[in-house]
Amino acid sequence: MVDSPAQVFAAHLMANFAAWGRPVWLAPGARSQALAIASAQLADAGELELFVRLDERSLGFSALGASVYGGPQIIITTSGTAVANLHPAVLEAHHSGLPLILLTADRPVELRGKGSNQTTNQIGIFNDAVHCIDVEAPTADESLAEKAKALVEEAVLEAWSGKVVQLNLQFREPLSANTPDAVEILQSLNLQVPEANETSVVVDPEVIDLSVPTVVVAGANSGSFEEEIAALGVPVLAEPTSGVRHVLGYRFVLDQDSELTINIKQVIVYGKPTLSRPVIALLKREDVQVIVRPSRMGHFGIGTNIKQVDSPLVGEGSDGSWLESWQARAKELTPAASGSLDRRAIIETIWGLGRDLVLGASQLIREADFYAPGNRVRAWANRGLAGIDGTIATATGIALQTGSPVTALMGDLTFFHDASSLVIDELDGPVNLQIVVVNDRGGKIFSKLEVAQSVSSEIFTRVFATPQSGSIEGLAKAYGWEYRSVSSKSELDNALTVSGRVVIEIALS
Repeated sequence: MVDSPAQVFAAHLMANFAAWGRPVWLAPGARSQALAIASAQLADAGELELFVRLDERSLGFSALGASVYGGPQIIITTSGTAVANLHPAVLEAHHSGLPLILLTADRPVELRGKGSNQTTNQIGIFNDAVHCIDVEAPTADESLAEKAKALVEEAVLEAWSGKVVQLNLQFREPLSANTPDAVEILQSLNLQVPEANETSVVVDPEVIDLSVPTVVVAGANSGSFEEEIAALGVPVLAEPTSGVRHVLGYRFVLDQDSELTINIKQVIVYGKPTLSRPVIALLKREDVQVIVRPSRMGHFGIGTNIKQVDSPLVGEGSDGSWLESWQARAKELTPAASGSLDRRAIIETIWGLGRDLVLGASQLIREADFYAPGNRVRAWANRGLAGIDGTIATATGIALQTGSPVTALMGDLTFFHDASSLVIDELDGPVNLQIVVVNDRGGKIFSKLEVAQSVSSEIFTRVFATPQSGSIEGLAKAYGWEYRSVSSKSELDNALTVSGRVVIEIALS
């Protein structure tokens, strides 16, 4: 076979990514064939983790899930719509501060704008959601080794800061060759991968007056501030994916106790709180000072009187009575459990497992906001843009990356929306993932919104609730998953002991 600068460059690129220890998520394609060959060489030699998916949309969310706890992930696609199908996951990663590196294969510059097959403008396709580098097609007369090393280092370091990086790689024919071997290149590399900098800059804390009635609002991904939050000693109103302990039943206080709620004069925000309207309404009050700590999920500026604080916070002036009042009132207002297998029982049971959790972004996460127990559980939901798409793929990525049991809780529409992500490559190895589907025949979240009072029940059902006629059991079994249908607490407890890949369906009205 003739020499191929495309293959030489791809081999050097992937060898460098392997040296940095970055896993690769790949969808097959012609223009990206050199990247695929190099990745397979390294994977076969045990030098690189490789995951293969058919659908780029699912591929993107799987890599996103792996990046939650596993750092930057490499995604390889061919050109054209393959790149566009990454867009939902790219936007979610951008708004969640998750690190991805996209290797999008492309036609060389002379074939652009000419009507060439499978060619579109891939520069700027993701707008400001990525740091995009358009890489010229490699040639035989340039130092491809140095070019690859520099590009990989730039991409990995940029991604580690919580960003999405796109290397748009132009390739000319011949698109592949049987040499060089990426493994041999890796073995010859003299690459010094920088170690993580464990030193931290000591910053003087900012003192907050807690004699003013103050609460903490802990949104998604607040866990890194857990010690700071606990030391403040004020009521914590925490979303289920915050990663911090909280006042159980705080939502009942916000909804039903106007006296305690109206007395709030200061709110300290951690993470990104977007889950509930009462919390957003609190932040928008003109008589409330909102103090916002930085978040990897980007700028949060909802509120009337906002102050951004980068320094650690310490409080003074709190005697603990304010927190005690919230705890007591929340306990009074939280209704007794029904004893049946309802949404509360499902949430409490799953939380009690202590496993990694993935929550669909619709109604069930909001019910968890009311009923999730106070034990600290590592829970994730795609709250960057809060879409239901890609939930199964995200959970799969987390399960593959951690190697630990993961339980994903979602509604029927979320399940159907991402059912194609039930396809898992048998070479991925064992996946310990329980998908718990609460099947209430459609989008119940819309019944909580204004639209429920604005249209007839027929219109509401057709264009909002959208119940599906598909079989959850049929889909699960078709894709090789074990299936359980449960209707009692004991049956749920038993189903949750099943390891491997299992779909657990709970039919509720």
